[in-house]
Amino acid sequence: MARLVDVIEMMIKEMIDENNGRATISRSMLAERANCVPSQVTYVLSTRFSSGNGYIVESRRGGGGQITITRVQPLSKRDYIKSVIDSVGDDLTQQQAKILLANTVAGGAISAREGTAVMAAVSDRALAKVDTDIRSVVRADIFKNAMLGLMLDK
Repeated sequence: MARLVDVIEMMIKEMIDENNGRATISRSMLAERANCVPSQVTYVLSTRFSSGNGYIVESRRGGGGQITITRVQPLSKRDYIKSVIDSVGDDLTQQQAKILLANTVAGGAISAREGTAVMAAVSDRALAKVDTDIRSVVRADIFKNAMLGLMLDK
């Protein structure tokens, strides 16, 4: 059974696909459809629909709190990878890396094999000997450098 965040993500992506790459939703209405609280929709929007994942999210206050999500198609694979690198801050969790890589593969910027290789390099298992206090910082650095290497290859 799919996790709730995956279900919400699929619902939003379906709406975007049905509306030619752009959908306007009400956070509370989507939460009602997904049988969850609105903060879970907000979580999905912030983690799975960021600019690094190829989306622009515009939020309007009042009037039902509508949110417009637009899928952005980068000019090239290289530009897509650059936007992913730029979206990574000073630290990165394993889950965030997984989502970024899945979206980068889905966007066609890297192959599934490349995504698997980068994920293996930044996994908790690979970083097991790194102190947990700095693991996410080290992961972000490795992720950015691995993606930079892939970007230069495109």
